[in-house]
Amino acid sequence: LTAAMKVRDELTRATLRMAVAAVQMAEVSGTRARDLSDDEVLAVIGREVKKRHESAETYCAAGRQELADRELAEAGILEGYLPRQLDDQALRALVTAAIADSGASGPRDMGKAMGLAKKSAGAEADGKRLSAEVTRQLREFG
Repeated sequence: LTAAMKVRDELTRATLRMAVAAVQMAEVSGTRARDLSDDEVLAVIGREVKKRHESAETYCAAGRQELADRELAEAGILEGYLPRQLDDQALRALVTAAIADSGASGPRDMGKAMGLAKKSAGAEADGKRLSAEVTRQLREFG
């Protein structure tokens, strides 16, 4: 944030301020204020990235490309603060191991496999990608 302010990068400065505000809102939400763990902060930033992508899709559908471009630029800035995502091959291997460890035998056991896969992946895999891969492998398996 300080570096963005020094070079007068308005987009980065505004985006990081919004992210800090989102983290602060998460800290005071609930029955009492508390400090968030690193994983919780990453989850908040991940939700902010997801919001930016959804907004960009909405703006594109409405024909407002300049607003969609800004949302995507903000998402790109925030993604720089998230852990690197697993590539497709690593995701497949992780899901295969989770299915084997959970003893899942078909689509009915998706919950067991997803639980283990999410725990193994942590913040390195988006839930949507993870779910799609688990579903694909369980259909082939079952």
